[in-house]
Amino acid sequence: MGDEIGRNTKYYFNISTGQVEEEGQSKAKDLLGPFPDRESAANALQTIHDREDRKNAEDRAWADGDD
Repeated sequence: MGDEIGRNTKYYFNISTGQVEEEGQSKAKDLLGPFPDRESAANALQTIHDREDRKNAEDRAWADGDD
């Protein structure tokens, strides 16, 4: 998706404010992203939680010798 002048807009989730922002609004230390759209950025914390659960399960399976 591009904005009105044809460049791509990136979206970030601000962990300090809990808000979705466009690129360049806040300092990088407060941001998760980039995400392709506002909805993905708004779901950033859930996405990270789900990914962490999946990776932990993979690590447990590897440690137990499961394939």
